[in-house]
Amino acid sequence: MDGTTSNTSEVKAGWIRTRLQLDPIQKFFAGKSVPMHRHSFWYFFGGLSLFFFIVQIMTGMLLLIYYSPTPDAANESVHRIVFQVPFGWWIRSVHSWSAHLMVASVLVHMASTFFMQAYGPPREIVWMSGVILLFLVLGFAFTGYLLPWDSTAYFATQIGTEIPRSIPVLGEIIVRILRGSEFIGQETLRRLFALHVVILPVAAFFMVIFHMLMNQLHGTSIPPGIQGENRSIAFFPNYLYRDALAWSAGFLLLFWLSFMYPVNIGQKVDIYASAPPGIRPEWYFLTLFQTLRWLPGTIMGINTELLVNLGVGALGIGFLALPLIDRRSKRNERNMFIRVLGSIFVCYMMISIIVAYMTS
Repeated sequence: MDGTTSNTSEVKAGWIRTRLQLDPIQKFFAGKSVPMHRHSFWYFFGGLSLFFFIVQIMTGMLLLIYYSPTPDAANESVHRIVFQVPFGWWIRSVHSWSAHLMVASVLVHMASTFFMQAYGPPREIVWMSGVILLFLVLGFAFTGYLLPWDSTAYFATQIGTEIPRSIPVLGEIIVRILRGSEFIGQETLRRLFALHVVILPVAAFFMVIFHMLMNQLHGTSIPPGIQGENRSIAFFPNYLYRDALAWSAGFLLLFWLSFMYPVNIGQKVDIYASAPPGIRPEWYFLTLFQTLRWLPGTIMGINTELLVNLGVGALGIGFLALPLIDRRSKRNERNMFIRVLGSIFVCYMMISIIVAYMTS
């Protein structure tokens, strides 16, 4: 009896393997290894970013069942989710906290990749797709902020969408695309909702698949200077087991945060009322916010917002094109100048975020 059952299972497994052509995939993963060295810990943040992205998609679909993207019903539908739908408050908290953790893990992943110079040949496309994913993640964060339609979200979005206006020619176009009209209203909510639940998720899904495929094809990078110190472990099952432990730790942290610090919801916005005091963006946009607060209105007769916008654009382009700029990465050599610049920028980000929280 046991032999018959075993043979039947083997036949079914063979049928599935043949139809899905799994043998080449199994052979690929069987031969794949991951380098292990003193910086290997940072590799796990790529997997954690994927985990929190999956949580975002799953919880977002659940919230979408009850959410109504109109100014009249948006805030009421969120109240219904929080106070009437069974475990709705927890799902919303998980969605909100996983968004914060996803942004944090993506930033840490990008920073570790930067400092380990993992963007050198042949991984240029892996880096560029990762930078695009970072932009998409920040787009998720920005477009989702208005959806509860409370006072803080409304006026923060109004300020955020006003910043690009100083850019010549393109500024007005960007503001019109985001708002759909001169002021934040029904068209704005509809557009940001479409971006948040359709356009950005589809773009992110395909970019994640592409990024993972490129990473699997080119393998995990070894930082310059430690090639003689590393050893390798099998990707399956050894590294996947470690990755599963990291996912478990991420899940426990998310579970604890969502229960201990459930996300509150504000009252429905009155668009004719004054903005409440202390309006500020979420922590991942505070560097831009604080920079604008520190600088005067004009510098040498030029609008400060224009200079900051141009600086952000130049920084984004430079970050995306880093593998083409850093010549030493092509020779697998350490580039201390790039590292010092990166360290200064990271320190500036942390200081500006801390100061923004302390002074607003």
